[in-house]
Amino acid sequence: MKFEWFIGIDVSKKTLDFNAAHLSKSLFHRQVANQKRAINSFLSVCKKSKIDLTRSLFILEHTGLYNEVLVDLLEKKGLNIWVEQGVQIKRSLGLLRGKNDKVDALRLSEYGFRYQDKCRPWESPSTSLKELKHLMALRSRLIKAKKLLKVPLGELKQCSSVKKTIAVLEKLNNPVINQLKAQLIAVENQINKVIQQDERLTELEQIITSVDGVGPITAREIIIATNQFNTITDGRKFACYAGVVPFDHQSGTSINGKPRLSHFANKKIKQLLHLSALSATIMKGELNDYYLRKVAEGKNKMLVLNNIRNKMVLRIFACVRENRKYEKSYIHKLV
Repeated sequence: MKFEWFIGIDVSKKTLDFNAAHLSKSLFHRQVANQKRAINSFLSVCKKSKIDLTRSLFILEHTGLYNEVLVDLLEKKGLNIWVEQGVQIKRSLGLLRGKNDKVDALRLSEYGFRYQDKCRPWESPSTSLKELKHLMALRSRLIKAKKLLKVPLGELKQCSSVKKTIAVLEKLNNPVINQLKAQLIAVENQINKVIQQDERLTELEQIITSVDGVGPITAREIIIATNQFNTITDGRKFACYAGVVPFDHQSGTSINGKPRLSHFANKKIKQLLHLSALSATIMKGELNDYYLRKVAEGKNKMLVLNNIRNKMVLRIFACVRENRKYEKSYIHKLV
């Protein structure tokens, strides 16, 4: 679809800055509250300005929770939404000077016009997936809070001169830590309930965890990151997204470095895949055999672990594509 109007939206906690443009020409700027009534009011202004909303593209950066009110409203109205990563927009626009909300909205509309052929329309996650995403985020926050309370106290116990202080701190700390543990159990129970009530989520988790070394937490984060494998369908692209693909680092005769991993990655997924790869190396199976064989050949251990992460990703996507669990002695149908 060819768009005629491009509406860049700079999103913040309390306000939204809209820049409406006809092709590359900016028409007007409006700042409104990040609330449904204010957004509807802006859409009315667009209609009065003879902007055809059905041929308009709304472009905004991915800002998590702050996006939700806006995206939900635009989606219900059937409008065209493009949610893009901030770093992608920033790097594509070249050298920039100065920054404020109004300018950012203008740059977003310009980005939409220039790269409309690369537009990835917004695909809304299911209600169950949204709930799972928020519950997994809550679980991460609870684990982090428990660690912040527990670890310093454990390190302080090594100092014998503050035994009385440690006893006081434990008395104050332990009820909070116990409460966090109870909340974690409740959250994990709710996560399991959400998955069990959704047939597709249950099916995907069973397929992903059938791959050696991959546990439920990794499976759930992959499901969230791929929007149930609707947004990212290619295993190679996901491996790149997770930061487990090495890229060449060469140029002419002056630069001749080894291939290296990119820092532009989903660090949470990368860490979980690393832990999964470590688990696979201590389990009996072909990945363990592969690890031992390559290390015996003198290969760098981290290089071998990264290869295992890549293998795991490709196996997961192959199984999801064919809608089956991983089989160690799988024979392709064509054979």
